[in-house]
Amino acid sequence: MARHIAVVEDEADLAANSEAAFRRAGFQVSVYSSRPEALKAFRERLPDLAIIDVGLGAEYEGGFDLCRELRSMSATLPIIFLTARDSDFDVVSGLRLGADDYLTKDISQPHMLARVNALFRRLDALASVSGAGDCLQRGPLTLDMDRMAAHWHDQVLDLTVTELWILAALVKHPGHVKSRQQLMDAANVVLDDNTITSHIKRIRKKFQEFDPAFNAIKTAYGMGYRWELS
Repeated sequence: MARHIAVVEDEADLAANSEAAFRRAGFQVSVYSSRPEALKAFRERLPDLAIIDVGLGAEYEGGFDLCRELRSMSATLPIIFLTARDSDFDVVSGLRLGADDYLTKDISQPHMLARVNALFRRLDALASVSGAGDCLQRGPLTLDMDRMAAHWHDQVLDLTVTELWILAALVKHPGHVKSRQQLMDAANVVLDDNTITSHIKRIRKKFQEFDPAFNAIKTAYGMGYRWELS
């Protein structure tokens, strides 16, 4: 069965273009023009992936609200923001709410399809490791990829799936520098360097909420990042 993509976009021409491109690529597509319309449909049946604009009609941040509601329904549903708003604040806000990617509307259709297919490859990878008992212990960190859960000093870290996979890539080989490309490959996503940097900042902040002295994720300037406990 074709995978189902939901496009939540209030600009009719853009929504129609996206729908046509995804249908040509073999996907089933549903289009919604408002947050309430989309939310009603999602409560009946979740799509396999959601592409959401930030501003929806009169709701300036309706897409952010919808992302928050979607993430509460599913921890693993791939969510992409596709919007004209490209400020660092908006990008970080979208990732903080649990989105997997944040794209601007000038992206080409082939590039967009590449990002979508990368997220679907990650879903397949998640399914393949289910039940494998893949658990990592690094000092006070416990990372259970089977259950998609992370604990720091026995406190649950509220990480998104993308953040969990990036963290797993770092902690698997402590001290080894991972480039941004390697982190993308490990997380089965196609992101730009700025988005990877935003994810790293979010991961650090979530650790620091429990442990203000946390500094295990080191920056190797010009190279990438490494996990190193002091």
